[in-house]
Amino acid sequence: MQLHRRRFLQLSAAALVAGAAAPVAAQAYPTRPVRIIVGWPPGGVADIVARLVGQWMSERLGQPFIIENRPGAATNIATEAVIRAAPDGYTLLFATAANATNAAFYEKLSFNFISDTVAIASIVDSPLVMLVSKSFPAKTLPDFIAYAKANPGRLSMASSGSGTPPHLAGELLKMMAGIEMLHVPYRGDPPAIADLIGGQVQVYFGTIGGTIEHIRAGKLRPLAVTIARRLDVLPDVPTLGDSLAGFEVSSWQGLVAPRNTPAGVVDALNKLINGALIDPKMRVRLAELGVTPLPGSPADFEELIARDTEKWAKVIRFAGINPV
Repeated sequence: MQLHRRRFLQLSAAALVAGAAAPVAAQAYPTRPVRIIVGWPPGGVADIVARLVGQWMSERLGQPFIIENRPGAATNIATEAVIRAAPDGYTLLFATAANATNAAFYEKLSFNFISDTVAIASIVDSPLVMLVSKSFPAKTLPDFIAYAKANPGRLSMASSGSGTPPHLAGELLKMMAGIEMLHVPYRGDPPAIADLIGGQVQVYFGTIGGTIEHIRAGKLRPLAVTIARRLDVLPDVPTLGDSLAGFEVSSWQGLVAPRNTPAGVVDALNKLINGALIDPKMRVRLAELGVTPLPGSPADFEELIARDTEKWAKVIRFAGINPV
């Protein structure tokens, strides 16, 4: 008798969790609370996803996975705190694509993200959406580009921090469209969105999860999404590539630990997270946030980090972008 797809996913998740639990138990890990440090303020997509996954792991391992927010310096404060922590599996970093861009953006970091961490698991991938306030005159991306060219230097572009994916998405737009905008960095999604709604800045590349309710409420107008396909959650919004061929930006999130963290802990957490990503309830919640599950091995995540680091280093050097 064939299993229904939902039942198959449930059994697959259970099998993965069982496989993860055995090595963890064998190493008596965790025997106390685990900290997951997030380099963004509470309320943003990274924070929400970290809390969802942390709660899922807490319920299965019997120890709290505590989310600790340490925003600032485009996640460098949080990253350094984890890298300097004991490599025992009790201090983890909720890494984002900003960690890849920072390697080229900041010339004098006190750490090397790739060599000073060990990849545990990629968790989700997220497109960005180009947004303006409801009072902004442009209704489409071509309208926006025409307005920017007619008003050089008069538009302000918000970001969630210098060197972050929203910042680099804006810089890529400036390069490809031949327009000028003033960059205004914020400490995460929420304050940038608040000022966009209030009219203090004119454009922002935000995450779907962090902005969808404002879009639905009519407070923000989406002009385009940053990946090569339209999104189910915003089916009427075109892609930037429709107007600027080749434009594509997405932002991943995942879990890393300090270098020399025991391989058994890394592998067990990887299997547990992959189990979470096929859990039907988790998949529904992630879809509501506008993010896509991104399962894989530690090696897969390590390769993704390296590839993204190289890609954005080329963009940063070409554009001559410097920290603000």
